[in-house]
Amino acid sequence: MATTEETFTASRVVQYCSDLIRLDTTVGSRPEREAAEYVAERLAAVGLEPLMLEGAPGRTNVVVRVPGREPGLPPLLVHSHLDVVPADPSGWTVHPFSGEVKDGYVWGRGAVDMKDMVAMILDAVTAMRAAGRAPRRDVVLAFVADEEDGGTHGAAWLMERHPDLLADCDVAIGEVGGFSVPTPTGSFYLLETAQKGAFTLELTANGLAGHGSMLNDRNAVQVLARTVSAIADHPFPLRLTPTTREFLDRLGEAFGLSDTTDDPESALAAVGEVGRIIGATLRHTATPVALRAGGAPNVIPAHAHARIDCRSVPGHEEEFLAELRRLIPSEVTSRVVPRGDGHENTLDGDLGNAISAALLAEDHTARLVPFCMSSATDARHFSRLGIRCFGFVPLRLPPGGDFVSMFHGTDERVAVDSLTFGARVLHSFLSTY
Repeated sequence: MATTEETFTASRVVQYCSDLIRLDTTVGSRPEREAAEYVAERLAAVGLEPLMLEGAPGRTNVVVRVPGREPGLPPLLVHSHLDVVPADPSGWTVHPFSGEVKDGYVWGRGAVDMKDMVAMILDAVTAMRAAGRAPRRDVVLAFVADEEDGGTHGAAWLMERHPDLLADCDVAIGEVGGFSVPTPTGSFYLLETAQKGAFTLELTANGLAGHGSMLNDRNAVQVLARTVSAIADHPFPLRLTPTTREFLDRLGEAFGLSDTTDDPESALAAVGEVGRIIGATLRHTATPVALRAGGAPNVIPAHAHARIDCRSVPGHEEEFLAELRRLIPSEVTSRVVPRGDGHENTLDGDLGNAISAALLAEDHTARLVPFCMSSATDARHFSRLGIRCFGFVPLRLPPGGDFVSMFHGTDERVAVDSLTFGARVLHSFLSTY
């Protein structure tokens, strides 16, 4: 049976999450200002002094330092973003910006990406301050704008304009990671210790313009189509990093599988939908996302353009670029637009021990397992300061759901029990690390 304090905390973290979802912060159309004010008000209410910093009008970031008991230790950065991706209400069970609590879940856009983390941070800090306790070390909280569109007005802007607010931090936690994955021996809790790098490859095929009824062996559209197909269909080789090898080894131990590094794609079937994320990190990927050429129905254009979304395995970026260039013919020009370097970090004893202890206090079957993330987060910006970035949003997930599909998906929702679990884990982790 829950104690009075646990019941109060559960009510509070759910209210925070629901309130934040109702504040529409759709990237590209709605500013984050109102959500930033909500966060800042709650931080100020417990005696903190948050800074509100705008990368552009209405694109508001909140940064605050929570003093720790041992100020000689390097501070910890805890970051989350306030913006969300668009949501079309027509396909949802409830309105995506209702924040409705229904069937044991908080529903709405941002419930897992990532207003749940914002709510859990606010709840953990509120509980800590109300009890007169302080974290072990200084904790810098950053609630940022614009992550879903690259962080231009959020994390990237903070790094350019206000790096002094974060420069003494040596470790950061943020999205994506910390969620449970059932195994025959208990639960994996995935800790993101690595991310793939991201860049856009822009291609332009140059040909000979002409009438659509005529034969043309310099048709830019044909040249571009062949090039895009060659890149999309290219079998990039396996590149297993130390993080991925460790994940596969742990997977083999938990499920009784052998040779998981020889045939990792087959082994990943054991963890269901989560295997899609891990599977995308086993090799470089190059995915066509845009094509543009011509206009008139009877004119062969002189030029055709394409964009390829490229994700590189950390530590193998130059190899990837060289392989891509071998696939591009001379009549196609290319340009690389960087979107964030990849990184890979090792989990030191103090950090891993503190996270594991906080998880085990709530789930005695918990086992912390590192993984590499297939996409990029604000960690790509914060890592520019030399901060070791990890993905940790602690959630014990209910059985039977497809958590991966919640990210940017229809009917995004987070279990009430998962929220309260995460708030307690964060409270414990911040108190001891």
